[in-house]
Amino acid sequence: MSALLWITVVSLAAWCWLLLCQGFFWRTDVRLPPRREPDAWPSVCVVVPARDEAAVLPASLPSLLAQDYPGRAEVFLVDDGSTDGTGELARELSRRHGGLPLTVGCPGEPPAGWTGKLWAVRHGIGLARARDPEYLLLTDADIAHAPDSLRALVAAAHAGGFDVVSQMARLRVESAWERLVVPAFVYYFAQLYPFRWIGRKGSRTAAAAGGCVLLRTAMAQKARVPDGIRHAVIDDVALARAVKGAGGHVWLGLADRVDSVRPYPRLHDLWRMVSRSAYAQLRHNPLLLLGTVAGLALVYLVPPAAVVAGAVGGTAATAVAGALAWAVMAGTYVPMLRYYRQPLWLAPLLPFTALLYLLMTVDSAVQHYRGRGAAWKGRTYARPDAVPDEG
Repeated sequence: MSALLWITVVSLAAWCWLLLCQGFFWRTDVRLPPRREPDAWPSVCVVVPARDEAAVLPASLPSLLAQDYPGRAEVFLVDDGSTDGTGELARELSRRHGGLPLTVGCPGEPPAGWTGKLWAVRHGIGLARARDPEYLLLTDADIAHAPDSLRALVAAAHAGGFDVVSQMARLRVESAWERLVVPAFVYYFAQLYPFRWIGRKGSRTAAAAGGCVLLRTAMAQKARVPDGIRHAVIDDVALARAVKGAGGHVWLGLADRVDSVRPYPRLHDLWRMVSRSAYAQLRHNPLLLLGTVAGLALVYLVPPAAVVAGAVGGTAATAVAGALAWAVMAGTYVPMLRYYRQPLWLAPLLPFTALLYLLMTVDSAVQHYRGRGAAWKGRTYARPDAVPDEG
């Protein structure tokens, strides 16, 4: 048996394991759990960190102000040093649309050891504390919510006893590059953090989607959110881990009526979105980087390479094994394409998309070692080993 055939068989075995043993990550039926509306609706404060978001606020903020929520709710938008008039635009949208009360805060520059987004979240939570809310909804400035979104989140948390209920917002898929890259982004995330495992009590798997996180205020205090994760670049996963570490119950699923309105029309835009935090996901560990590159190559690139090599070299076994692995890969991607209402012919192109993500991850590491660090909305952060741990 040739070395290529051996490698291809290992790739096929890996896909069989992923299909059956990785929490059925490829299924897209993990949606808001059955919910029972509470007799008395708890109070909620919505915290929106925003930095230079004037382009998307008109499509997102009115949806928050228009929430049909039976209890007391208020929106706190934190203008994190914007230069495009984000704060004044938010006030104007509030005057024009009415709805929930809006407060706009300005936290100032973050101190050493804080990422800008989490510093803004901390400021928003501080403003909300005076209202003594039972829940906090942490949502990004580019996220548009259906009118019953807050109501559904609170009802689900109440019925399931969850400390965190998070929904993965449906990202925009309009440009050709968005269609190729965006569904795969969510597919890979679910592969790393199977949603079924996250919601299972006793499971160590923890993740959330930062665009839409309903957090019980008492648990935020117990888990020291956000102070305990102030340096985190991937703040949503860090938040979920902190809550689980404090004994909390976390749920994450796909959204039906929570959508991101931020466009990524060019490959460059999507590249920046992924590369800004990919190496942070690997804890800035060169060995994890090498393992990730090797794993992506084995699982996603070997099958089509084996099909071509087997066909050219006349090695039927290699071509068949590669075709089977490629078929399983494409089959697991089909539900995500259907969720995003995309044509199914994109499924066999997943190896090409995986190659793009491999290159983005390598570029993320290169930028890290060039001293550029991670970034959020134009603000670059120091490497983790250069950030002091204050308190």
